[in-house]
Formats: sequence, structure tokens, C-alpha cells
Amino acid sequence: MKSWTFPTTGLARGVNFALLLFTLAVSVTTSQAGELTDTWRGVDLSYVNELEACGAKYADARGNTDPYKIFEAAGANWVRLRLWHTPEWTDYSTLDDVKRSIAQARAHGMNVLLDFHYSDDWVHPGKQLVPAAWRDVVDDTQALAAKLADYTYQTLIVLDKEGLLPDAVQVGNETNTDLVITEEVAEDAPINWTRNVQLLNAGIDAVRRVSRETDASIAVMLHIAQPENVAPWFSNGIDAGLHRFDLIGVSFYPKWSSTPFDAVGSLVKEWRSRFNADVVIVETAYPWSLGSNDAANNLLGPDSLVAGYPADTDGQRRWLQDLFEKVTSHGGAGVVYWEPAWISSSCKTRWGEGSHWENATLFDFQGRLHEGAAFLAPTDDSE
Repeated sequence: MKSWTFPTTGLARGVNFALLLFTLAVSVTTSQAGELTDTWRGVDLSYVNELEACGAKYADARGNTDPYKIFEAAGANWVRLRLWHTPEWTDYSTLDDVKRSIAQARAHGMNVLLDFHYSDDWVHPGKQLVPAAWRDVVDDTQALAAKLADYTYQTLIVLDKEGLLPDAVQVGNETNTDLVITEEVAEDAPINWTRNVQLLNAGIDAVRRVSRETDASIAVMLHIAQPENVAPWFSNGIDAGLHRFDLIGVSFYPKWSSTPFDAVGSLVKEWRSRFNADVVIVETAYPWSLGSNDAANNLLGPDSLVAGYPADTDGQRRWLQDLFEKVTSHGGAGVVYWEPAWISSSCKTRWGEGSHWENATLFDFQGRLHEGAAFLAPTDDSE
């Protein structure tokens, strides 16, 4: 197994002189594995503002109805929020929407992970479409890197001025394939690492710059979908000159992964040691039912199940608690659940009215928190 250290020379290959000076000013010896010691018991609440506007109602056994309060009481200590650049198709996951959500998370004592999608729409492996505002420079890598750096920096500075600076930043979402491109790329298409690393480094360096200027500790996360893709991606990125990062974020959905459930713990231990970074399963989910509460098709069905964990609230709870234990007992930082509050409502997607996830939330079909959320509760072993 290969071990490595980050390069400290040649950090700004291919960028313009201004970006070169900016890059060389950045320290690449920031967080080491082990410094980010807080256990992550997280929830992605990017949909909540929209859902409540559509009439969604939530409750728990304590009588709480605010979803942030519900998750605070359940033990959540991190909230993850996605950010699109300039979406014309929705009023949500915009900067103004994210401000509202960060304020809510902070009011309930939770840390915030801000997820830059660097697009006007959803991104995931094979789909990393450039924002319309950057399309005119998409073929000029150094100009595109400068745009990405400036956008990241300016966004965080705006948040800082309003007392809403996040505790961690994702530089891209499920970046298995090339960033900010003009058309979809197949999942198995080779990455242009010369280009890709310049864009990633531009985002990383912008976060570091904000940390220095605000005297705030902001962790940098890079995010890959499915465990089997983690080691090759990070090895290739580091060989190409990737700058220091603090956190490896991983999406793990059994339906879309070839990694056996029992292998997750050993992989977390390997990544943490090999890449000198903390590890978070930053997206995961498991169905608590195979039924539906609306006409929208459910994305997680029988093909999402793992042997020994049936599609009921107890099966979901046990699977999540076992995943959390596999991660944390092998040195990982924790787990973030996606998207625990996407219950049925009058909200519409491009594919129907309602939720495509209501059978995989942490609420029942009446909007009541169920036992699947028990994995969020801190224990003596999880702190």
C-alpha cells in the first residue's frame, strides 16, 4: 500500500501569476489526521425550507415540531447544506436560502458543513455541469479556476460578515468525474487531472484564505461517491498535485455500491492512514419501509437492502448504528444522513409531486420521528 505526503512545490501549475501568488501564500500544513476529533452525528437538511413551505409537518415524542429542534434533541451535532450557484429552476439551495438554514442550525447548537456544488443544478458522478455564469471560460482552465476561487471566497466572506461562516466546506459534491464541464461525462471516463486538480486546488485555497483572514478554523472536505472509488481517486489526485485537505467525505448507498457492508470499517481505517485525513460517511440512507405515501416513485427499494436488516424502523436503526460503529471504531469521524426530512408534501420535483425518499427518511408517513433516528444519540463510546 502506497503512503504519501502532499507536495509543497509546484502547487499552482498552469494558473496565472495572480493565482500563483495566492496559492504560494497558502499553508499546506494545516490539519493532520486526528486533530478533528468531534464525532459527526449529522443530518443533511437541504430540503427542509422548501418542504415546510409546501406544508410538511414534523413532530417527535417530546412535542417538538421544528425539524432543527427535533434533530438537536435526537443528538445531531452537524447539519449539511447544499449550495447551487444561480439556479433558475428553484428558489432553494441558493445563498439566501443557505443563510436561513445556517442560522437555524446555529440557533440549535449544531455545526455546519457547506456543500458547494459548483453548478446551477444537481451534480453527481458523470454530471458536473458548469454554472451558466462561467460557461464563457469553461475552456480556459486558469480563468475557470480563478472564477471558482473567487466565488468560493466571496461566498464565505459574505457568510462571515453575517456571522454564518460554516465549520467545514465541501469543495465539490461527488466529484468522481471532471469538475465544471459543459456536458455529462460517463462515470468511467478518465479524469483530466491536469485540469481537475487546478480547479480543486482553487477551491481549497480559497477556503484556506478565508480561514486566515477571519482567524476561523474551516475544515476542507473532498467528496467521492461510493467506497470503491475513494482510493483510486485520491491517489490520482495527490499524484497530480492536490493540495492539503482535512476530510474525506464518502457517499455510501448499498444500492449503488459494490463494497460489502462488512468491508466499510477496514476501508475507513485504510483511507485515514494512507491519506492522512479524517473520514466521514457524508451521505447514506436506508429504507424503513418499502411502501409509499405518495405517487412519486421511491428511489430506494428492495435492491437497497442488506441481508439481516429488513425494511422496517428497527432494521434501519440497526443498520445505521452498525454503520456508525464500523466508521468510528476504525478511526473515522462519523456519519451524516441524507435526507432524513424529505417526507411527502405538496412539493413537486421534475419527476412528480411528493417525495422520492419518504420511505428512507427518519420520520414515519405521519411526519413523526421514528426509532431509525436513534443512531444520532451520543453514547460514551461515540464521543
